[in-house]
Amino acid sequence: MNPGPHKEERPVPHEQQLQPFAEFDAEAVRTWSSLAVAALGRSRDAIDAINVYPVADADTGTNLYLTAESADRALGAAGAAGLVPAVQAWAHGALIGARGNSGTILAQLLRGVADGLGDTPADRGPGRLLAHALTRAAQEAYQAVAHPVEGTMLTVAAAAARAAEAAGAAAGTAADVARAAYDGARSALADTPRQLAELGRAGVVDAGGCGLVAVLGALWQALSGQEPEPEAVGRPADGGAVQQPAPCGAAEEPGGPAYEVLYLLDAGEPAVARLRERLDGLGDSLVVVGGDGLWNVHVHVDDPGAAVEAGVEAGRPYRIRITHFGDERRRRTPAERAQRAVVAVVPGEGLAALCGEAGATTVLAPPGAAPDAEGLAAAIRRAHAREVVLLPGGPDQRAAAHAAAERARADGVRVAVIPTRSAVQGLAALAVHDPEGSFDEDVVAMTSAAGATRYAELAVAERQSFTSAGICQAGDVLGLIDGDVAVIGSGLAETAEAVLARMLGSGGELVTLVLGPDAPDALAERLEAYVQHGHLAVDTVTYQGGRHSAPLLIGVE
Repeated sequence: MNPGPHKEERPVPHEQQLQPFAEFDAEAVRTWSSLAVAALGRSRDAIDAINVYPVADADTGTNLYLTAESADRALGAAGAAGLVPAVQAWAHGALIGARGNSGTILAQLLRGVADGLGDTPADRGPGRLLAHALTRAAQEAYQAVAHPVEGTMLTVAAAAARAAEAAGAAAGTAADVARAAYDGARSALADTPRQLAELGRAGVVDAGGCGLVAVLGALWQALSGQEPEPEAVGRPADGGAVQQPAPCGAAEEPGGPAYEVLYLLDAGEPAVARLRERLDGLGDSLVVVGGDGLWNVHVHVDDPGAAVEAGVEAGRPYRIRITHFGDERRRRTPAERAQRAVVAVVPGEGLAALCGEAGATTVLAPPGAAPDAEGLAAAIRRAHAREVVLLPGGPDQRAAAHAAAERARADGVRVAVIPTRSAVQGLAALAVHDPEGSFDEDVVAMTSAAGATRYAELAVAERQSFTSAGICQAGDVLGLIDGDVAVIGSGLAETAEAVLARMLGSGGELVTLVLGPDAPDALAERLEAYVQHGHLAVDTVTYQGGRHSAPLLIGVE
């Protein structure tokens, strides 16, 4: 199951691991952070394999690892600082790099630690100081989740806090409090299958809770110098052997929102309160963390555009990541690793659903929300395969795709990037994808299919401008062929016909039409008739691109 060694940017020397810290200070926090990244790096595949709640998509361990890695980088960049500023920098790094449901909750836990340290009287001893910080962390994490569920990472955090408070009240040292929190978390984790039906049916413990136990084990190691015993990740509450998680559909009806939406948001607290209410009505797994004007928003929805629009109304959303879960989460158990997968970047929900039905893991990239390298790397990990073919979708996403591929290769995944320049080229490549053939032959066939597909896009000019086809006015319809403006027209249908005439003038066997959300109902019929009338040997297929798609995409193979 393990694809290879994981690269850790800040390995902790062995002698530092064995050197305890008498005080819970900034240096202890730096060591805690490094040890947490290392612990999550070792266990992330095992945690991914038991991920069945809230979505069985095999990425909880990866999300926690990436979140902790982002936090660790921010802490390292903060340089020399006191305890509270160091933890604040650590929490901020987690906030801006939080991934998924579990990573977002971890970010809030770290912020709670910072808040707890900041409001604790100076005369409290190190043990009580740490206990209060862990209690504040658990409280804030519960507040960040719209509908807290017991048997999850939140339950584990609360149990750790209670155990820490008891140790602190007994005048324990910081190391004593850390050990109590670690033991309390382990005990609560083992009991999660009795609290959450999904876990009990699958015979595993909560994946997010597993990650939190690893983080708290790193805290105890930093303060005591003693290395925790290796955890039997996934161990059921009765201590028996780990069971293979059952497919989601085997125990429950298929369902749940189709998209995961994450973004950072600059907004005030009143606007965020309204945003919570609106997003809560759109989907589930809602977690909003942060404060002081900066928030990280996570939600599962069927309408990702509405979730982003709600963010626009609340403030300024950015670093938007939209991922289509697809039917794979219902067909494959989290513990199974496919031999080969396709990851496709697409501009609209309709294309995402189409690619998902074809077996691809999709990343939605509406205008202004092109995925970054980390987002694409997370999608590659979500695909959970030994070999991945990546379809970046457009030239502006090519650099991020290659950077993501390099990250995945460092984890032992074989990745090939197909140089697609349009979603229709991605569809052509996906149509010839052969998961049973050799990897090299599959990549060659998909690359050839994409390269043999000429592409066009119709757009509406926003202002007067000089183009390669002449001067356009605001409102004119522009027909772009292979990225350059070739036709300027007044209507969508007439311009599309002119574009098709140019593209089919050099031949073709198949025309692909992808209609945007505002395209007239009769447009597809008119263009299909146009192609059939002038080119009898050419077939036509039509798809709905969905929200955020261009008015019309055309591919000619």
